[in-house]
Amino acid sequence: MIEIGKIKIDNNLPFVLIGGPCVVESKDLTFSTAEKILEITSRLNIPFIFKSSYKKANRTSINSFTGIGDEEALKILGDVKKEFNLLVLTDVHSVEEIKIASDVVDILQIPAFLCRQTELLLEAGKTGKPVNIKKGQFLAPDEIKYAADKVASTGNKNILLTERGTTFGYHNLVVDMRSLVIMKKLGYPVIMDATHAVQIPGVGGKSGGSREFIPYLAKAAMTTGIAGLFLEIHPEPSKALSDADSQLPLKFLEDLLIQVKKIDDLVKSFNELEIK
Repeated sequence: MIEIGKIKIDNNLPFVLIGGPCVVESKDLTFSTAEKILEITSRLNIPFIFKSSYKKANRTSINSFTGIGDEEALKILGDVKKEFNLLVLTDVHSVEEIKIASDVVDILQIPAFLCRQTELLLEAGKTGKPVNIKKGQFLAPDEIKYAADKVASTGNKNILLTERGTTFGYHNLVVDMRSLVIMKKLGYPVIMDATHAVQIPGVGGKSGGSREFIPYLAKAAMTTGIAGLFLEIHPEPSKALSDADSQLPLKFLEDLLIQVKKIDDLVKSFNELEIK
C-alpha cells in the first residue's frame, strides 16, 4: 500500500482516480477542469489525484504542441495543488527535470517510452516521492518488474505501475487484461490508463484515437481488482492541444465513475480465486 497525504492506494482498497487534461494549456482550463473533477469525485467519495503534464516532450511531429513554458505550467500545477488541496502528478522526461518538478508535485510519472531509462528511474526514486511507472508499449507485463526494481533500489518502495496498452502491429494498441493481473503479482498498486490505451499512434504526423472505447476498457479493467484508474479528461477534447482524440469528454466523467465504482465495489467484495 502507498499512502500519500490522506489518500491510500492499494489493489485491495477502493479505487483512486488519477485524472486531468493531457497537458497544461492555460490556467483557466486547468483550474476549471480540476475544480469540476474534484466536485464530481467528492460527491461520489472517490479519492482523486490531479494529473497534467507541464510539457510534452514526446511528440510525433516537430509541429506538435509541447507546452506553454515549463516555469509557467509548473506554477499553475502548484497553484492547483494549493487552491484545491489536491495531490498532483506530472511527467518527467530527464534527470534535470526531476528536481524542478519534484519541488512542485507529489507524484512523479515516468512516461511509457522512458520506462527503461535507468538514470531517470534512479533519480526519481531518490526523491522519495511516489513514482508512477507507465509500462512501455513494447514491454511484456512481467518485464515492468525491472523498472520497478531500479526505483526500489534507491530505498523508495512508493511505486505505482500503469498499463496503457501494447503495440499491436502498426498504428494500433491492444490491452491484454491479463497484464493487470500479472502486474499485481509484482506487489505494487496497479493503475489502468484507459485513455492512452485507445490511442492510434502515428497517423498523419500525430496520434489519433478512438475515445468511444474508453468506458469499455475502464470497466473491463476494474473487474481485475486494481488500485486505480487513469483518465485524461478535457472539457472539449476536439479542441485539446494534445491527445485530442483520446481524452474523455468531461461531461461523461460522472456517469462513467458511477459505473466504474459499482464494478470496483462488487469485485472487491469477492475473494480472489487462486486457480493453479
